[in-house]
Amino acid sequence: MKTEHILVIRFSALGDVAMTVPIVYAVAKQYPHVRITFLSRPFARPFYDHLAPNVSFMEADINKEYNGITGLNALYRRLTAKRFTAVADLHNVIRSNYLRILFNMDKCKVAHLKKHRAMRRQLTNMRDKVLKPLPTTFENYCKVFEELGYPVTPSFSSILTNENANLRLLPDIIGEKKKFSQWIGVAPFAAHKTKTYPINLTIQVIEKIIRQHPSCRVFLFGGGNQEKSIIDDIATHHKRCVNVSSVLNGLNQELILMRHLDVMVSMDSANMHLASLVGTPVVSIWGATHPYAGFMGWNQKMENAVQIPMPCRPCSIYGNKDCMRRDYACLRDIDPDTIVKCVENNLQ
Repeated sequence: MKTEHILVIRFSALGDVAMTVPIVYAVAKQYPHVRITFLSRPFARPFYDHLAPNVSFMEADINKEYNGITGLNALYRRLTAKRFTAVADLHNVIRSNYLRILFNMDKCKVAHLKKHRAMRRQLTNMRDKVLKPLPTTFENYCKVFEELGYPVTPSFSSILTNENANLRLLPDIIGEKKKFSQWIGVAPFAAHKTKTYPINLTIQVIEKIIRQHPSCRVFLFGGGNQEKSIIDDIATHHKRCVNVSSVLNGLNQELILMRHLDVMVSMDSANMHLASLVGTPVVSIWGATHPYAGFMGWNQKMENAVQIPMPCRPCSIYGNKDCMRRDYACLRDIDPDTIVKCVENNLQ
């Protein structure tokens, strides 16, 4: 009899891959006799290398080595050597669909993510909008495993333990956390303008926090070249600020630092999910998108989601559409004091 072995597929993006972690962890813990292999792009390895004894990570660069039909066929041949008994497609895109079809033809049990497109359209409609919560992404992931015969009750607190989250693993410039000092993360960027709070208002938030907590340290997260330039400028003019990308090396070190933050301020972005994976409360800022679409961070509280009601919100599930009003009022009109107050509530 074959050993039960589940292939879990999710290629992108960073935040969505991060959201798989609590559910895969729960499956691994509740079914310790089942082997699990998580297939993704190389960037996701830190999430899975030490998640659970029965979980392994397999990387596939689908833009290069495994690009196109020829590449996917080669990837499938590599996968069949592992003798999977079930496939959980947590992505449901063309590439994962193709692999799923091949496994299905080979009589392997398969299940895939349901995206609730009709409900999403109702949520984002300009007319006849139905503003009610959709199933969360975590619930949708759970449903996939349930269809495969592995119902699961998620129980997850942090991807890191006290041992592997020791601050001594970070560069000396981070140092030890003083008892009197609040550590606050700020991730001011997102993939789209419709999800990004204006940087001048973000700076106001930072300045207000520093005035209220003069001994605090503010760690600024952002990786792109333009982002680094903006963050460098903020850090230069505010001595309590640290540009994380200039002092840390890689995702694992960022997760360690996030574990020690008292609170993180983030857009609807990957950093919200990264901080959630280490149990850090996140004050999240929402513009074109909405928590009702199901993409809130793991175990995050709705009261920490900063947003203003507007008849056009949400106008997008992912934030990849232009503002119909052209003024981005859903973000521009959020008062910095509202964000600061929410941060204060998490520091008390």
